[in-house]
Amino acid sequence: MNTYCELVRELKSLRKGRGVFAGRISERVGPNLRVLCGVTGDDGPVTIRQKLTARLLELAEQLPEDMCLTTVAAFALSTEVRLPLYQDRVHWAATRIDRDARTVRRRVDEAIDHLADLVATTGRAPSGTWGTAELHVAVALDCLRPEVLEQHRVVADRDALHELDFVSPLAVGRRYLEVDVLYGGTLRDRGMVTQDRPGFTLTLPRPLCPGESHDFAVRFRLPGPEAMRPSVVHVPDHRCELFDLRVRFGHDRIPPRVWTMRDVHQSVGAIPDGRPHPVDGAGEVHLRFRRLVPGLAYGARWDSDEVGAVAAGLARPIAS
Repeated sequence: MNTYCELVRELKSLRKGRGVFAGRISERVGPNLRVLCGVTGDDGPVTIRQKLTARLLELAEQLPEDMCLTTVAAFALSTEVRLPLYQDRVHWAATRIDRDARTVRRRVDEAIDHLADLVATTGRAPSGTWGTAELHVAVALDCLRPEVLEQHRVVADRDALHELDFVSPLAVGRRYLEVDVLYGGTLRDRGMVTQDRPGFTLTLPRPLCPGESHDFAVRFRLPGPEAMRPSVVHVPDHRCELFDLRVRFGHDRIPPRVWTMRDVHQSVGAIPDGRPHPVDGAGEVHLRFRRLVPGLAYGARWDSDEVGAVAAGLARPIAS
């Protein structure tokens, strides 16, 4: 059974009973829904319901008005329709759109099909071998040797996942980059996977099952501030639910301008547009991006005379 059909099946199962407010909700959420909504093995019932509600509402808002309403009713996504039975919510929706219950049930089925289509169209389908539930990146530039700390929480899409391939966040030669795993696995150097970025493979402590999450952290060090490109940009190859970025310039190195990069298309040799972003009193910027689209760029860049270096730095992902 392909992913589309599996996701449709899991959505139809979720709508039963109290929908997202069903008891033992962790057992009601299948592996594809877990990946779609960023649900991890550490999440409790409250967090699971919050993630399900937020993601399903986001997708429902892209449907026609009547299908959006029937989706909200089917899964009990709003307070006014948190009724104990699916058939009660169907009757609630029937009175709102002036149709009979049979028509509402049919439209719920159509809406579920459209939700699965939207997931496939936006490139956020639970496909591949793994995805990122959370990526936290902290960059410290106010020191003699700039450091980048990446903290990952990944979710397996397939059974027996035991290795993850990723690329350095820094566009520098491998011999200039010091790399350490702080926790979560064993690192293997894959050499230069692009012209200016080294790649690595993380071997996990044990294989993961579908829907299971795993945390790991990697620290990168540069030889000096001059080796740091004036950008930190993530271009995910896999789905990424959350990218949290902090850049600390320090009081003595605050750039004249900092731009936020969000949903930016990449092109070699071009500098993407961005929105100005203020630097706070501590000399830092904090950016947060949710539900990133694979292939688009997210992050920050700042003023520098090395314009060509900015463009080159934006052409590759922080982690794949």
